[in-house]
Amino acid sequence: MLPNSGSLAKIKVIDASRVLGGPYAGQVLADHGADVIKIEPPAGDETRGWGPPFLDGAASYFLGLNRNKRGIALDMAQPAGLELLTQLLADADVFIENFKTGTLERWGLGRDEIERRFPRLVHCRVSGFGADGPLGGLPGYDAAIQASCGIMSVNGEKDGTPLRVGLPVVDMVTGLNAVIGILLALNERATSGKGQFVETTLYDCGVSLLHPHLPNYYLSGKVAGPTGNAHPNICPYDTFATGTDPIFLAVGNDRQFATLCRLIGRDDLPADPRFVTNRMRNTNRDALKIQLEAALAAHDCATLADRLIKAGVPCGAVRSIDQVVADPHTQHREMIVDIGSYRGTGSPIKLSRTPASYRTAPPGFAQHTAEVLADHGIDPDRYRDVLPGLDAGLTDTAKTA
Repeated sequence: MLPNSGSLAKIKVIDASRVLGGPYAGQVLADHGADVIKIEPPAGDETRGWGPPFLDGAASYFLGLNRNKRGIALDMAQPAGLELLTQLLADADVFIENFKTGTLERWGLGRDEIERRFPRLVHCRVSGFGADGPLGGLPGYDAAIQASCGIMSVNGEKDGTPLRVGLPVVDMVTGLNAVIGILLALNERATSGKGQFVETTLYDCGVSLLHPHLPNYYLSGKVAGPTGNAHPNICPYDTFATGTDPIFLAVGNDRQFATLCRLIGRDDLPADPRFVTNRMRNTNRDALKIQLEAALAAHDCATLADRLIKAGVPCGAVRSIDQVVADPHTQHREMIVDIGSYRGTGSPIKLSRTPASYRTAPPGFAQHTAEVLADHGIDPDRYRDVLPGLDAGLTDTAKTA
C-alpha cells in the first residue's frame, strides 16, 4: 500500500452518507490523506447494487465514490448502534451524513446535541433542499433537482424539449461544495478551536450552476431556453461539421476568431461587419455558422483540432468515453487509477508537495469493522447485534494479518 503523505493525513472523517454527494466528498478528502471511515446501514449503501457492471459483487457506481475508505456496517437505528457511533465521533474531526431531515434529531443526536458533545467536530450535512423553507425536509435526487432548479430547461436542442445533463452534475458539485465547506470550517477551527455545522443542498448547488443564464435573466428579464451546443453569450462557441467528424469550437475573443479564420482559409471573415466583434457574431450567428461550415468541410476534424489548439484556438474533437481513457494526456495527468482489479478516476486536484494518493480500493461490505473497533479499543462482542457483517470482517482481517 502506498504511504499516506496527503495534506489531510491527520484528519479523521466519519462518513455516514450514502449514494453520491456525501460519498464523493468523502473520497476527495480520503484521496488527500484523511482517514475516512465509511459507515453503511445494515442493507449497505444502495449504490452497491446500481449496476451492472459489478466487481466482486459491488457495482461500478459504488466503486467510483468510495476509494481510500475503511468500511464498517452499523445499525444506527438501535440505541447500541447510536452509542457506538458516538464513540467513533469522539476523536473525529469531520462527520458527513445525509440522513433524512429529522432522523438524527429523532435519535437524540441533532445539531445542538452534536455541538454540545463534540465541540470541535465539523458536522457536514448533504440534503436535497435543507431542513426548512417551503421545500425543507423533502427528498432530492440529482435528475429531479436538475428539473426543479432549471438546469433541464436550458439543456437540449434549440426549440427541443428539456433534457437531463447526462451525468450527475448536481450531486457532484454538491459533494465538491461540501468539501469546500469542510475545509473552510477546519481552517476556522484552527483559530477558534470550535467546529461548526456545514450544509450543502442539491437545490442550492443546482441553482448556483445556472451561469450565465441567471445573470442574463437578472439583466435582461429574458428567460433562457435550450440552445443545443451553442453558448448564449459567445460566438462561435458550438459544434460545427467538418469533412469528417464534428468539432467543437470555443472561440472566446477576436484574436482567436482571426486565428481560426486564417487556418481554415477564410481571412476575410474577421473584417466582415457582421462578424467583427463577439456582439456582432452573436447577432449573426446563423450566417456565421454557414460560412464556417462551408470552409470546415475541406478539413479533417482530428488534424484541424490539433492545428487549432496548438495555435491558441480552444477546440476539441467530439470524442467517446473509450477515446478519453486511451488518450496519452489522460494517462499523463494520472487520471486513471489502478489498484489490483480496481480501476478508478484520478483526482483532478494536484498539489505539488502533498499530492493525492491511491492507497486502497473501495471497501467490501463491513470489511474493516474489526480493524476500526480495535483502533478505538472497542470490544466487538459488546456490539455484535448492531454490527452486520462483523464476522465476515473478522475473517477478512485474519486473511490479511
